[in-house]
Amino acid sequence: MDLMEKLRILTDAAKYDVACTSSGVNRRNRGDGVGNAVSAGICHSFSADGRCVSLLKVLMTNYCAYDCKYCVNARSHDVPRAAFTPRELSDLTMAFYRRNYIEGLFLSSGILKNPDYTCEQMAEVLTILRREYHFQGYIHVKAIPGADSRLIDRLGLLADRMSVNIELPSRQSLGLLAPDKSRSDILEPMKQIRSRITENTHDLARYRSAPRFAPAGQSTQMIIGASAENDFQILHLSEALYQRYGLRRVFFSAYIPMVENPLLPAVDTRPPLLREHRLYQADWLLRFYGFSASELLDEAHPSLNPLVDPKCNWALNHLELFPVEINRASYETLLRVPGIGVTSANRITAARKVGRLDWAALKRMGVVLKRAQYFITCGGRMLEGLRISENTILQGLVAAERPSLPQPDEAQQLSLFPPNDPTPEDLRKCLSGQI
Repeated sequence: MDLMEKLRILTDAAKYDVACTSSGVNRRNRGDGVGNAVSAGICHSFSADGRCVSLLKVLMTNYCAYDCKYCVNARSHDVPRAAFTPRELSDLTMAFYRRNYIEGLFLSSGILKNPDYTCEQMAEVLTILRREYHFQGYIHVKAIPGADSRLIDRLGLLADRMSVNIELPSRQSLGLLAPDKSRSDILEPMKQIRSRITENTHDLARYRSAPRFAPAGQSTQMIIGASAENDFQILHLSEALYQRYGLRRVFFSAYIPMVENPLLPAVDTRPPLLREHRLYQADWLLRFYGFSASELLDEAHPSLNPLVDPKCNWALNHLELFPVEINRASYETLLRVPGIGVTSANRITAARKVGRLDWAALKRMGVVLKRAQYFITCGGRMLEGLRISENTILQGLVAAERPSLPQPDEAQQLSLFPPNDPTPEDLRKCLSGQI
């Protein structure tokens, strides 16, 4: 098989992976190599300085020794197979970089022979890029659960970010749909990566020249909709992963039905993109707004509201706390007002030190008044002409959000090859969380 055919198969297998985000890494090129990861990020994302950046998102191989029910690359599925050698993939990455197609690499793999062998092959790719080509661009690598701890260490010293996919939200679902995998094999590398990052932080404080271990941290991904867990269970798991393993991000991947199995949704079922969207919004509240999972959902209400975002839904359920006076409310209270984000809350607290704020000032500061108007007062007064009742608030919030809801084709990745209409084979080739 020629290199172009391998590239077609293995990039197509990776195109639905959603673990792409701004890297936060600042690896610099000091004149003795090529590439640069300063202010750069991952495929189809925006860096801190506003640039849209990209990387080659590819599998080392889609051969796999495991038989996960949800994955098209499972050993029992009949799909075209391919595998790069470390030299082929490293040369290909550099060729794409030199043509300005990419700024880095996102590398994962099926399980070829066993986790250790697969991890060795991936580490060899990174070694060639870093040591031979002196590539200083961004590299995100998926660690292989079950691989030897020394191999995980080797990857961490070569990559900028590492991921270990938890894949399914519960031990029971993992045992049912991915019998070759175990929760302990997944959590152990997470624990090791966190420990090594902590050790490395202390080393760097003492020795500035100490080698850096996964400087952009670690993340994970779980599939949504392939198993029966509700949003309450998923958010509690995400919260626990942030607290115990210091993850930078938990990614949610709406399951795209692509194989027939009585344990999985029917192939003609639409991916739960709206549910994925709501989970990302709730996850943002956990990470940046001071909410806890138990505040957003409970056992009596285990699902996120499809009509409005989680913050608006929380506010509707706690109308006794509103309205709040914009000129006096604390920063923490402002963050809980729909339509006020971290940036606008900071602007409000800074601006009101020099004068009272009015509705026009709030609009200039970036407050989304279509949402916030129901929950705040300026100078003790609501917005003129506004009628308040639970029904009118809900109707207004639903109308304000409708244009931003996700559409089915928004879940696709740009292809390296000429676009064609999606076929059933395209859907079967989707990789829904294996990487």
